[in-house]
Amino acid sequence: MSATPNSNDDEGIDHDRNVETDVGEGGGKGENAISATKVGDSWPTRIWKKCKKFYAANSFLILVMCAILLALAYPPLGAKYLAPQITATWIAVVFIFVLAGLGLKTEELGKAFSNVRFNAVVQVFNFGVVSSIVFGASRFLVSVGALAKALGDGMVICSSVPMTINMVLVLTKSSGGDEASAVFNAAFGNLVGVFLTPLLILGYLGVSGEVALGNVFYKLGLRVVLPIAVGQILQKFSMTVVNFVKKYKPYFKSGQQYSLIFIIYTVFCRTFQNGSEAKAGDIFLMIALQFALLCLFMVTAWYLMKLLFRDQPKMRVMGLYGCTHKTVAMGVPLINAIYEKDPNIGLYTLPLLIWHPMQLVIGSALAPRLNAWTIREVERLGGNGKPDDAGLDSSTPSEMESGSIGDRTRSD
Repeated sequence: MSATPNSNDDEGIDHDRNVETDVGEGGGKGENAISATKVGDSWPTRIWKKCKKFYAANSFLILVMCAILLALAYPPLGAKYLAPQITATWIAVVFIFVLAGLGLKTEELGKAFSNVRFNAVVQVFNFGVVSSIVFGASRFLVSVGALAKALGDGMVICSSVPMTINMVLVLTKSSGGDEASAVFNAAFGNLVGVFLTPLLILGYLGVSGEVALGNVFYKLGLRVVLPIAVGQILQKFSMTVVNFVKKYKPYFKSGQQYSLIFIIYTVFCRTFQNGSEAKAGDIFLMIALQFALLCLFMVTAWYLMKLLFRDQPKMRVMGLYGCTHKTVAMGVPLINAIYEKDPNIGLYTLPLLIWHPMQLVIGSALAPRLNAWTIREVERLGGNGKPDDAGLDSSTPSEMESGSIGDRTRSD
């Protein structure tokens, strides 16, 4: 039995009414009798519970929308008074990447040679194919005046970041895909992305007057590479820290998510305060383009996997997600580190914030169908017909993206 990523163990059970029955004794004939009945909750309580459940499943997207609206209401707060040059670009970013370092399973990188061909296809498609096609499409639309340049640049930046970690793992598992390949490619992609993403972005878009190349890599070293290295050192040599993080995992995951939301809030405060060239029509066009491109890439990746790995259904499922997903958790801090003084930084970030929920919604819809397909294919190929642990993960969408610590910290 499969489950979508945002399903819960008790989903579908009616909690409003609990009727217990006893089987009578004697006479060799049992009779059902209602022994206890719990009165249903009032309608305000039911609505409140449903709202809480909806928020738990969609908290990241809701918080992003609230952050953008708050930034629009009074931009100077996040642009100036909250000292974003310290709180957002240093404290929040360093906190996120230390936790990312604690969570990255670099020991999985040793498995690279077990399936070099598959891993290479996934990484080249995710970094190279996606970014080059998006670059070409966005440059054409900008050149004919159909799309604002800042949004076109944001699409290129979005396409250059690595794949998600938790979301790829959860969706691969729920779809019956190869979890070992998902773990390796997520860890490898994010580690390489720290260095490759800035090179791709600057290679495609060039170095503008707002970006000093030497200063960019200096800041990336201090804010990204060094915190990840510290997190890795703590993961390997300090079980006290690892156990502390595991013990208070929900609080660290919430702290990581709120740090990311705070960065997004300050980014849009600066954008709204400085104004932008983009109009509402440009934003809706960008959203339509992101959806069309994501669908195109998923279809292309699926048939490419079929061509290259025809008799490996689990690998094909993992490849579908690994080739096309992009991370908000690492992407937003990287954008902030590279373009912190650029007035268009909000527009650079927006395409990634659009891509993220799209990949989640599409992946969640495909997961049960892909799981059923994988079972059929494994049976047809003579396997056991039961993909490993398929459908057993009940992470919420917010945990998929922002929870980069948690179970990926080193076990006892």
